[in-house]
Amino acid sequence: MFQVRIHGRGGQGVVTAAELLAVAAFDEGRYAQAFPSFGSERMGAPVVSYCRIDDQPIRTREPVMEPDALIIQDVTLIHQVDLFAGLSPDGYLLVNTARTLEELGLGAVGRQLPPDHLANCPATDIALEQLGRPLPNAALIAGFAALTGLLDLASVDQAIRQRFPGAVGERNVAAADAAFRHVDTTKTETARVASD
Repeated sequence: MFQVRIHGRGGQGVVTAAELLAVAAFDEGRYAQAFPSFGSERMGAPVVSYCRIDDQPIRTREPVMEPDALIIQDVTLIHQVDLFAGLSPDGYLLVNTARTLEELGLGAVGRQLPPDHLANCPATDIALEQLGRPLPNAALIAGFAALTGLLDLASVDQAIRQRFPGAVGERNVAAADAAFRHVDTTKTETARVASD
C-alpha cells in the first residue's frame, strides 16, 4: 500500500487534492481512499488530508502516520507542525515552492531521502498564471505523479476534468501539465547531478 499525507491550509484545496489522487488511482484500476483531518474548520487553519493507493482492497481507516510521500501545499507550516513525522527513509517529498530545501532550512530532511525522491514545484505561481487564483492542489497532484511515477498524467488530467468540468477544469489541467513538466525536468536534472 502507498500512503500519502498532504499538509496545507483551509481554502487551498487540501481535501480536494487527496480526492483527486484517489480518483486518478481508481481510474487506473486500483483501490484508493481519501479523507481529511481538520482542526478548527476555517480558512487558513492547518488541514491534513490522506490518500491510500493499493492493488487490493484497503481496510484500514486511521490517519496516515507513516507516509510514503508528503505533499506540502503551504511552506508556512514547515516550522509550525512536525510535517515530516513518520516519513519513510525512502519516501517522497514534494514542496509547493520555488525555493530549494536548503533555502527553506530543510537541507537535513532532504539529505535523509534519495535525491530523486525530492522536488519543489512553484504550484501556487503556476496556478496563478493558469487559473488566476492561488489554488495549487491540481498542480501538486500532477507534480506528485511526475515525482513518484505512481500515476499517469492522463489519469490526473481525467480526474481533474471529472471534478471541475468546463473551462475551470481545462485551466486546472493546464496548471497540472505545467507542474508535471516542471517536476519531471527537475527530477531528471537532480538524478543527473547525483550521478556525477
